[in-house]
Amino acid sequence: MATDKIAFFAYPGQPKEIGQTITSAVEDYNTYSPIKIQTWEKNDINGIPLTDPIFEKIKDAEYLAADVTALNDNVIFEIGYAIGKGKRTLLFQNKSLQNENELASKIGIFDTLGYEGYENSKELSSLLKRHTDYGALQIRKNINHQAPVYIVEPERKGDAIMTLVSRTKKARWRFRTFSPKDDIRLAVMDAIRHVSQSAGVICPLVNQNHVEYREHNSRALFVAGLAFGAEIPLLILYPPEYKPPLDIRDISTPYSHPEDIREIIQTFSLDITEYTQKTVRQKIPERKLLSKISVGDPTAENEMADLGDYYLETDEFIRALRGEVNLVVGRKGTGKTALFIQLRDAKRAIPSNVVIDLKPEGYQLVKLKEHVLTFMTEGAQQHLITAFWEYLLVLEIIHKILESDKIIHMRDHRLTQPYNNLKELYGINDLSYEGDFSERLIKLCNSLANECKNLNKDKEEGVSITSAAITEVLYRHDFKQLLQALEGYLKMKGEGWLLFDNIDKGWSVGGIDETDTFILRCLIDASRKLERDLRKRGIDFHSITFIRDDVYHLLMDRSSDYGKEMRVSLDWSDGDVLGKLLEKRISTSLEDNEIDTKTSQLWLKMAVSHYDGVSSLDYMIERSLMRPRNLLKIFKHCLSYAIKLDHERIEIDDISRGLRAYSQDLLIDVDRELSDVLPTAKGIIYEFVDEQYEFSYEELITLMACVDIESLDAEKVINFMLYYGVLGIQKAQNEPIYIYDVNYDSELLTARIRKWGTSIKYVINPGLRSALQIEETEHEPLFKQAR
Repeated sequence: MATDKIAFFAYPGQPKEIGQTITSAVEDYNTYSPIKIQTWEKNDINGIPLTDPIFEKIKDAEYLAADVTALNDNVIFEIGYAIGKGKRTLLFQNKSLQNENELASKIGIFDTLGYEGYENSKELSSLLKRHTDYGALQIRKNINHQAPVYIVEPERKGDAIMTLVSRTKKARWRFRTFSPKDDIRLAVMDAIRHVSQSAGVICPLVNQNHVEYREHNSRALFVAGLAFGAEIPLLILYPPEYKPPLDIRDISTPYSHPEDIREIIQTFSLDITEYTQKTVRQKIPERKLLSKISVGDPTAENEMADLGDYYLETDEFIRALRGEVNLVVGRKGTGKTALFIQLRDAKRAIPSNVVIDLKPEGYQLVKLKEHVLTFMTEGAQQHLITAFWEYLLVLEIIHKILESDKIIHMRDHRLTQPYNNLKELYGINDLSYEGDFSERLIKLCNSLANECKNLNKDKEEGVSITSAAITEVLYRHDFKQLLQALEGYLKMKGEGWLLFDNIDKGWSVGGIDETDTFILRCLIDASRKLERDLRKRGIDFHSITFIRDDVYHLLMDRSSDYGKEMRVSLDWSDGDVLGKLLEKRISTSLEDNEIDTKTSQLWLKMAVSHYDGVSSLDYMIERSLMRPRNLLKIFKHCLSYAIKLDHERIEIDDISRGLRAYSQDLLIDVDRELSDVLPTAKGIIYEFVDEQYEFSYEELITLMACVDIESLDAEKVINFMLYYGVLGIQKAQNEPIYIYDVNYDSELLTARIRKWGTSIKYVINPGLRSALQIEETEHEPLFKQAR
């Protein structure tokens, strides 16, 4: 007798109305369908763990149905598990109950996966009967041996996450990450791609007191479900006082203190090694053109191994490569980190070079701000922080030399004695070999804070510590002797390069304050001083700091000297060049016989030629705010929908869906970007929802007054929105002008605003209109000449 085919329905226990409605719908469905749906409440759990039959039922099921009205941790994990097992997933939402669409939108998984709404059991039963195609998203395992580990990071990284990242580096596993700072939301296809490339997946969970804990835990549990279903080594970590959901209780690992993570990562590293050795690359059947296309990852840190294959070399990159600049400046998503990686790799390719790449995050300096600078006058602050950076940078250069030349110095007699001398002077302490740069930075900050606190026990706020006391507190080496030994060693090497990125990442959600820019200014001063001193001694040494464009302008406002720094700006204004960047990435992922010599023909093979009467590629570019990362996100969203719907090419409907998903990403990103620099602007972008797409100045002021933004602050907010390209200006029926149309010279916008007077209109960038539910009545080209 043939066994009946089954399906499984996952849903939360609360609210009870969901389960009651689903039970009634399932009874009706099972009466007519050859596939019998089972629910978790029907499982025989006598004497066995509750989760065992659930996972067995999903593994044997034709498909998984799941209710996402209330986003339940167990259900989220089960959805990921089903996809990992190659099962079709059908998602539903009860429209008669309060839903969590806002949370789902922030998470990003469920709106990109798609779900259907129902109000009663009869309607749900009809929806279930309508589905007859159970083709599923497939995880094709193909380990990325350059970066075989994938980590789902929370928005704010405390000591535990810092230790996790540091220990993973220490275990010599390169990794890719999902970071809300860079990606905002997690798309299903991105999660599947990253998991399928992994030999190890790490999903740390956080407590309720963590920033956006539900968003993070939902993403982490979905990814964990994918990995568990695909049978890829998985590490789920949870902190004290966290109660793990039932589904993962037996497969997750608790820790009591961040130090516990060291041993946990050590054990997990063995699982990764074993998996990479026994896993054979799956034979991938012939796929459609769209399934072969890859444009890399919008986040440069996740594509370090492949970036060189399709990196578009610009004049800014060439100037940095020649050592002609000290600052690389650009808005978020314009390619600063990509340039950082390419420059680093190009210089590392020459064995004699010494290349130090440092990527901390701003929050690691919190104790320096709160406990060290409080009791100092401005002069003492500058002396201390500049000395702090100079000392730390010298230590990091020596650390890199001792690490990279460990074998080389024994083969080159010229280096043997200088290396041993350097090693002896450097010594072994908590700033030496332990951990990575981030850990050493935190330890030095904490140590300095504690020492300064002791010195100031009997002093009042504002009383300066003497320079002699600062030197005694800071230096743990004979700095002068250490620097001389370093100079002697560098003279026998090639070029020296000090690359510093990320310091403005993770700065306070309350906005960038003067202390932040002061610390950054001291870093730039210290690195420039070190560069000058070494060059005077005949050493070819270069230092480059990578910072956000808005942070650079704050530096300019607070210290006019920074306008004299040699810098390059990565702001993009040419749509054609941006299009070439995308086309180069696409063509790199295809075989030679699949690439037409004319790139326009390649585009036509994989996408409809026009959308809304405009070239489809141009349409995407126009909504990217002229940022490479945004263009990649738009294309990936459109491609994802086309693949999920089994289309031969990207159709008009795929572009519509992709643009809606991207617009939601952009909305969240813009809100964060504005509030990073101007806290009063937080949430203001959401006030444009359901409004028209053009406004007079008075209408903008009125809109902002609704959220208690005073007129003086409202003027600042408008200027910031113009600066970021969120708003443009328009006169009569002419084309709107955005900041990238005037080569990012805000004075040209200001002059037009002044001259046009009352005839001016402010327009919302079309990339945001879908998320804000603003109807576009006509197409508005954002650059002047068609491709």
